[in-house]
Parts: sequence; structure tokens; C-alpha cells
Amino acid sequence: MNHFRAFKCDLETFIPELEKRTSENEKKIETLLSLDEKNFQNFVKPLEEMEEELELFFTPLSHLNSVNNSEKTQKVYSEALPIITEYSTKLSQNLDLYNAYKEIYEKQKEFLNQEQKRVLELNIQGFELSGAHLDAKTKARLAEINLRKSELSNDFSQNLLDATNAYEKIVENAADVEGIPASDLATAEFEDNGVKKWRFTLQMPSYIAYMTYGPNREIRQEIYKAYVTRAPENALIIDELLSLRKEMSELLGFENYAQYSLATKMAKDEQTVVGFLEDLLERSFSQCGDEVNALKSFAGFDIEAWDTAFYSEKMKKEHYEIDEEAYRPYFEQQSVVNGLFAFLKKMFDLEFRVTDEELWHKKAKSYDIYEGGRLCARLYLDLEARESKRGGAWMHDWQTHMRRSDGSEQKASAFVVCNFPPSSEEHPSLLRHDDVVTLFHEMGHAIHHLLSRVGENEVSGVNGVEWDAVEFPSQFLENFAYEKSVLQMFAKHYKTGEVLSESMIEKLIRAKNFLSAMAMQRQLEFSLFDFLLHQRLYQGEEVQALLDDIRERTALLKPPSYNRFQNGFAHIFAGGYAAGYYSYKWAEVLSADAFETIVEEGMFSSPTAKAYKEIILARGGSQSMGELYEELMGRAPATKALLRLNGIG
Repeated sequence: MNHFRAFKCDLETFIPELEKRTSENEKKIETLLSLDEKNFQNFVKPLEEMEEELELFFTPLSHLNSVNNSEKTQKVYSEALPIITEYSTKLSQNLDLYNAYKEIYEKQKEFLNQEQKRVLELNIQGFELSGAHLDAKTKARLAEINLRKSELSNDFSQNLLDATNAYEKIVENAADVEGIPASDLATAEFEDNGVKKWRFTLQMPSYIAYMTYGPNREIRQEIYKAYVTRAPENALIIDELLSLRKEMSELLGFENYAQYSLATKMAKDEQTVVGFLEDLLERSFSQCGDEVNALKSFAGFDIEAWDTAFYSEKMKKEHYEIDEEAYRPYFEQQSVVNGLFAFLKKMFDLEFRVTDEELWHKKAKSYDIYEGGRLCARLYLDLEARESKRGGAWMHDWQTHMRRSDGSEQKASAFVVCNFPPSSEEHPSLLRHDDVVTLFHEMGHAIHHLLSRVGENEVSGVNGVEWDAVEFPSQFLENFAYEKSVLQMFAKHYKTGEVLSESMIEKLIRAKNFLSAMAMQRQLEFSLFDFLLHQRLYQGEEVQALLDDIRERTALLKPPSYNRFQNGFAHIFAGGYAAGYYSYKWAEVLSADAFETIVEEGMFSSPTAKAYKEIILARGGSQSMGELYEELMGRAPATKALLRLNGIG
């Protein structure tokens, strides 16, 4: 029996098929609503399965549009968005459905298990947050807002991708690429009428290469300026999105979007979030000042934003005798993937077996995952940068673990997508250690989804997990990318097979917290900007003014006035992080706390590590993460571990 859907997406027939499916679903809802005696099994379960089927059909299109973006995928995705948005809005605002869920919950809650109760509780909350209980006119306006928001987010993302791909800097003088790693130069190099030249772009591996190693300060400034002024048309999208979010929140009875956002999160109110961020800001501020002064002193002049990565790299090399480039031969992409799998085998008894499945790109691979010898899930990896792929790294779930009405088990599957340096026949893909950390991070998300044992798909895996807790498993796993015993499993020279030496590993660990307070302040700047931006309506120049005001308190190295960071802040304008970017830091408190305990107990023999798999990973969103965390640790999370892990104190 094949437990996993074959990856396919017929762009020619997608729209009529989507229309057919949504129409059939609407008829099925009417049939279910006509039942006289509704209960979880005959009403809620069929609805859950129906929604899962639609998700399984739709996900390949949104995935293709992200990893193999073309005019065709853009066109079909743009046509599909209004259909799926209108359908979802209609469903979430259906008063009869809302009343049926409430009635089943009231009558049956003492007979339901924890997972079923949680499904009902989250659905009832979801209906209320969609305005199911409001009048027809308000619901119609909310539907318009939802549709427009989805279109704007898609436009924001597409503008950013187009702007990233539109820019290139051709460097003709060999002196201007001196010191750039050979692997990056090989990717950039081309011949023009027999003359060797180098092409640098705004795609992440290329951009980072020049900003970190490029010796020509003017070229660094030019590339930096191109990067931070991308997609100026997104400024108008931001204004409209912020306006729509504010209007939507007020229609639903909230004072602002931040308040609306917190309804589904662990943090209980706005003051808790702002207080949490301000506290971290205060604790790291002094050390950040010291780090900025040390960097300026090392450079010997008053450095600018386009100098930071360049002089940081030089300073790190001098202070820790650490050269990022010297490490890359030890982090060949496939070797890192195999090492990550070996670590997960030792830590959680997982085995990864590559399949021969044909996928959307020749560089993508899929793996079947066995837990204790039993097939439990499938993982898809697509790790290399290319023009048709949007930037960044992410995990996206596809199948969700569930127990179907007929008693059969649906196994989970998920995609992990990164933008690592491309490999070729002549050159392997050699990663920076930061890339290794990114892969561990995304795999943390993936196993959170894939190792679920929950029977109800709406609270299985990453479904139903509070947004400010969803980064906990990813950040937890990334911490292990700095552990000596883990690095020794896979950090092997791609030519000689020599294992990374103990002294190089020690340097890497020591350098981990190099300029960590500066990095902390940067994340706090993003988090505060996002959260404060959604506490009242900001428009036009007010958006930049708010960011400038926050930077007065957080950025001890001021960016230039032309920096329009917000126009590329896809997390909050094209992703799900609006009024929730603080979640990274919030979840980091949980991850640092649990990680520190496991390391103290002895990683591979830690009882807390075993409990983590059984409590956090296996139970998905079936309970609040606050409850699961207290069960795991026997107490509430403590902030001190986060500061210790970042070397701030």
C-alpha cells in the first residue's frame, strides 16, 4: 500500500478541478447540517477529512509557485487564490456550522477525548475570529477583506521575487573579488568575449558572499543599497494591508490587530509581549554597545551598514582564528544531510531511506522515515538556490497524520526548502555553518509535524499549535548544530574524508556568540517594529518613522536613510507572522531551557529528550504548548537559559 500522495500538479486542469472540489464540499456541508442528531463522528470527523483532502490537493500548487515559479504558476495561483479564499471565508463564517460545533461541544464534551475537545474548542474560536456570529453585512465586508489580503500578500511576495531576480552586478576587476571564497567565485564567474567576469545577484548565497568577503567598499554599498531598496511598490501594499487588518480587527471586536493576533497565541496580552521584548532589549543593550564599539575599533573608522558583515568576518577570523571558508569543505551538502539523519537516528530512533520518486526538480529528493523500524512519514528536501525559487528557508506540511473514519491511518509528509549554494558537476554545494544551522532549524519544524501520533488532523503535527510556540521545536533542534559530538558525525572534508578537528570545533563553539548581543538587538528591532506597527494604524511615512524611532533604541549602528527594510519584510506582509514576529524570541526561551536541561543530562541518554519526543513532538497541537511544556519540564519556562545560551549576561 502506498501511504503517500504522488507529487503532481496539473496546471492546465487545476482551476476547474478546484472549483469542482469546493462546490462539492459546499454541498456536503449542507447534507451534514441536515442531520438530526449531530455528534463528533458523524459531523465533525467528515468535515475534518473533507478539509484535509482539499489541503492535499491545493498544497502542490502553492509549493510549485514557491520552488518552480513561472508565469504559468503565477497565473494559476493568482486565479486559485480568490476561489480558495472565498470558499474558506464562507466556511469560517457559516453560522449553522458554528452553532453545530457549539452544540456538540456542550452536549458531548464529557464523552470526548482530549484531541476531539481541542478540535471543537479551536473551531469554535476560529468561527468567532472569522465573525460567524456577526450580521450579514459585516460578514460580507470581512469576506472582501480576506480576499484582498490574500491577493496583496501574494503580490508582495511576487514583487520581492521579481526585484531580487532583476538585479545583477557585473564585476570586471579581479582585485574587486580578491578574498571571496573559491566556491562562491566559481558560481559567480562567467566569460564575456573571452574576458573573465563575475556576476553577483541579490539571491541570498550570492548577496552574502559579496557582503561578507567583497573587498571593494563601493561595490558592497551598491549591492547593499539594491537589496534594502527592493520592491518600492510594496510600500503601497503595506499601507493597504495595515488598513485592512485594522478594519478587520475592529469588526471582530478587537481594538487593534495585535490584540486579534494574540487570541491564538501563548502570550496573554499586548503588555506581556512588549514587556518581554523590552526586558530582553534592556538585558542585551550594554553588551551590544560594547560589541559595536569593538567592531568600529577593529575596522579603524566609523563603519556603515554595508561594512558590518565584512569587518565582522575579519574580526571573527582574528579573534577566534576562525575562517568561515576553511569550514565549508567539511560541510558538503549531502554529507550534512546524511549527518543530520544519523543524529536523528541516535536521538529519536529515526531512519531515513531515499526513494526513487520523480519530483518537481532534479535536485529535489524524498525520503521515507522509519521510527523503530515502522514506516511513519515522508520528507521532501529541496535545498539549492535557483532563479525560479523564492528566497529563504521554510518547512511546509503536506499530509497530516490522522486516523480516518474507516480506521485507517494517514501518515504525515512535509517539505523542507532552503537556498544553499548550487552544486554542479565540477563543484559540490559547500555550506557555511550558518546553512547547517538553518537545515537543523527547518528539520526541527519537519519532525514536529512528521512524528505526530495525534488522530485528529486539525490538531496533529503543527496544526493547532500556538503561533508563538511553533518555533520551539525548530530552535531546539538547531542548537545541536553546535554540539561537538553531533558535528563529529558529519563534518568531514569532502575530498579527504578527514573529520573536522577538535580545535576547529572548539573555535566554532567559542565564536557562536560572537556579536550575539548585536544579533539579539536586530531580532528585537524586527519584533518590536512588527508588534507596535499593529497596535494602531500607521500609513505612508509613519511606517518608516516608527521603524526609525525603534532603531534609535535598538540599532547602535544606524542604517542609511534610504533603507526600506519593511518593503522586504515578507514574514509579516506575505507570511503568517503579522503581530507575531516576537514568536521567534518567545519560542527561543522554551527551546534554550529544554536544550540546556538535555545537554546537562547527557544528550543521547537524556530522559528529558525521550520525554520531548513523546510529549512535544508526538502530541502536536492537541494541547496548549504551555501545558505540554510544564508536563515536559515540571515547571514554567525560564528566560535565563536563553541569555546564557547567547552568551549575554
